[in-house]
Amino acid sequence: MMRIRAMTEADAAVVSAIRIGGWRSAYVGMVPQDYLDAMDPVEETKRRREWFVQSAGRVHNLVAEEADGAGAGTVVGWASFGPYRGEETEAATGELYALYVRPERIGTGVGRLLTAEVIRRSAELGRSRLALWVLTGNARARRFYAAAGFSPDGATATESYDGTPVEEMRYIRGLG
Repeated sequence: MMRIRAMTEADAAVVSAIRIGGWRSAYVGMVPQDYLDAMDPVEETKRRREWFVQSAGRVHNLVAEEADGAGAGTVVGWASFGPYRGEETEAATGELYALYVRPERIGTGVGRLLTAEVIRRSAELGRSRLALWVLTGNARARRFYAAAGFSPDGATATESYDGTPVEEMRYIRGLG
């Protein structure tokens, strides 16, 4: 059984491991391998904890937790969302900042559950649209987001990883 709950600071290490695993699985050939190999779980956990505390109240973090039968659970996915960053597209636009699932759990519905909950909670917060950025070369993620009702709106941006430019596309979905 899967449940979606609010992330706590105690989840920072497992969320960091999921994020790093997601990068190392999804971005091979898109982001320099040296960059992926250098991702440090200890440093990532430290950054995740600091970010969690600093962004409290304006950023929402959810985890997907799979019950293990003994009442405890194993976190298998993470999503982060809040107000749109960058240039304002519309006052009521929110943004899905991150969505990661343990690589061995991709295709099992965890990402769909997290996305549906982000959409539901964003609408409850009064958002009329939800935006996200996805690597242009990440065809699997682009198909996933299209299936969830997101469409590219033509906006692009370029991030640099170890000096290598990587293009991202913005996807938008109405929530009304």
